Amino acid sequence: MFRRDPVKLALVRVSEVLNADTRPLLSLTRAVFRRGGVLAVSRGENEVTLSLGGVETGGVFELASVSKPFTSALAGALVEAGRLDWNAPLSRLGGPLRRLPAHLTPLALATHTAGLPMHPARAAVTVFTRFHDPYGGMGAAEVIASARRWSSLGGAHVSRTPRFAYSNLGAGLLALALAHAAGEEASAAGYGRALGDWVTGPLGLGVGLSPAGTVVRPSGWLGGGGVTGFGPLAGAGGLFGTAADLLSFGESRLDRPSPAPLRPQGLPRHLSGVALGWMVSGSEGEVRWHDGLARGTRSGLGFNLQSGAVVALLARGTDSPLGMRGAMPALLLSLLGAGGAGG
Repeated sequence: MFRRDPVKLALVRVSEVLNADTRPLLSLTRAVFRRGGVLAVSRGENEVTLSLGGVETGGVFELASVSKPFTSALAGALVEAGRLDWNAPLSRLGGPLRRLPAHLTPLALATHTAGLPMHPARAAVTVFTRFHDPYGGMGAAEVIASARRWSSLGGAHVSRTPRFAYSNLGAGLLALALAHAAGEEASAAGYGRALGDWVTGPLGLGVGLSPAGTVVRPSGWLGGGGVTGFGPLAGAGGLFGTAADLLSFGESRLDRPSPAPLRPQGLPRHLSGVALGWMVSGSEGEVRWHDGLARGTRSGLGFNLQSGAVVALLARGTDSPLGMRGAMPALLLSLLGAGGAGG
């Protein structure tokens, strides 16, 4: 007997939830999940979580840069509680942050418009010498000092003309500041506790700095036996979670006020803007999303404000470091666009 194609079957079920034909995404879906993973979608009261390639639906994955929306959610919770101001300099929080320049605000860091580089300076070396843990030899004080030094290269210019520059350093710095604002130590551990108290705990999520189960084994060009370390920059990419966690978190964002996206200079062509912790796509800025690349796995999460569709993707394996890395975001955006096609 012939075995039915599991990817085709998965897309049939996804089409039912999104009320749109996702069958044209067959090749792209196969490319993303060629080594297995979990595909989860929801819209309204309908949802489905699907295993592909033998990976359990409850498998714990490295979330990598999909950690950044969680960090911004923590910032939002602290703003609502009066402990933080999106537009106020982090230096006003005092303590280890007191010497930071005025243009480093939560808003600038959450939207990658603070003018900080992708990594602290020393990571240019440790990304090769400590491939799976490039930030592990640093402490929180060194992260803060690195941001201060980089900012001395043009903070006033950044304040006048914001420009998009994707930055793990910026997101990691923001997480340290949020820990301090929440009354915790400005450290990765303090960030983890604050996130649990203010975001993931109230939502009943298992997302955190320590995996709540066995981590799905990485594979591919960049894989290996271990997971990716983020050291003091945990808020940029150090969280773990499941597809169900991501789906629930995405659904929780649908009902929250959504500030208009920013459109700074230097946006990549595939983006129509940038929001607090999210990339923005769609003709009307209706799609908010983020993807993540760990050493041996990939992640993606997004939602469509108009249709109410939420999509979470967790896949084993990564693309060649010399090749294209756009399959995951392409599938994510295609499914989110498809979610708006139905009635």
